[in-house]
Amino acid sequence: MSDTYGIDSHKLMYHPARTAQVLEAGDDWEKAKQVYPIYIEISPVGACNHRCTFCAVDYIGYQSVMLDAEILKDRLAEMGALGVKSVMYAGEGEPLLHKKMDEIVIATKEAGIDVAFTTNGVAMTERFLQTLPHISWIKVSLNAGTAASYAKIHQTKEIDFERVIANLKRAVAMKKAQNLNCTIGAQSLLLPENMNEMETLARICRDEIGLDYLVIKPYSQHLSSDTRIYSDLDYSELIHLGERLTTYSTDSFQVIFRGHTMKKTLGKESTRYPRCYATPFVWAYLMANGALYGCSAYLLDQRFEYGNINQSTFRDIWQSEKRRDNFHFIRNELDIGACRLNCRMDEINRYLHRIDQNLVPHVNFI
Repeated sequence: MSDTYGIDSHKLMYHPARTAQVLEAGDDWEKAKQVYPIYIEISPVGACNHRCTFCAVDYIGYQSVMLDAEILKDRLAEMGALGVKSVMYAGEGEPLLHKKMDEIVIATKEAGIDVAFTTNGVAMTERFLQTLPHISWIKVSLNAGTAASYAKIHQTKEIDFERVIANLKRAVAMKKAQNLNCTIGAQSLLLPENMNEMETLARICRDEIGLDYLVIKPYSQHLSSDTRIYSDLDYSELIHLGERLTTYSTDSFQVIFRGHTMKKTLGKESTRYPRCYATPFVWAYLMANGALYGCSAYLLDQRFEYGNINQSTFRDIWQSEKRRDNFHFIRNELDIGACRLNCRMDEINRYLHRIDQNLVPHVNFI
């Protein structure tokens, strides 16, 4: 089960200097405030053109707010200078609905920051496709293998299924014609409604569209989500699909079945860290209203909000009293038992915990 992109793992080990900073900071805020994130997820738009049945951030309300492009450009230049390495445009809304997304992509790359997108792909216009040379990867949320199931899960019209496939075909054709390095893939949550369509989806992605990969991953219940219909989903009856689905992989296409993550939902990997090491260090989340958070699992929770880029510089927010308070809260009070299972930083937390607590035997015998 090849995973060239490390999607079912983590890549913090390739940033040894930043890892050392995090571990060295300990309880020292003066050191901690100088550790800037490697990765930031940015939500350019609060509104969304779909209402997916599994949406983790439905509780935010799909608000019609949008980041100011000029302010964001200034903050991106600052982020790049401070050591931010990557930005994924996704968020509580659909990022491609931002009218100046093409300008934002170019500004991000000019700041020395790698650019990526998670999108539903419906609003993938020709204007946006002109920015492909500046983008590291695009991952489209495509949660079914037929138009009927897609419409039910995404809660949209069936025509969107064909529209997304057509948009992806155009993107792949442009990539090949210009010999671009942009990786183009799709992802699907494995749900009872679509489990029998995953092979169909794999064939579409590989043979009809020509994507680089398809990720199939488990659902994870967000603590604040209004939707609870998948909260008790048991992957013990679905994990066997991995062996069959990965047979669709070729030299140019990968099915990345996130079996490792699914096993953790089944309690087959019970060893867990006692606290969060990743927050408030190696990542952050910027909402469409400009509010910067230390963790996407706690959006709207004031304990995790550090400030707003519409009022302050990124540096001032990152070194603010709010982030200092959050730093001490996470180290001394946060009960991670109440955190989202298999959060985005789970593997990073496991990695940092093993180093911090010397849990790997004989580490000096390199």
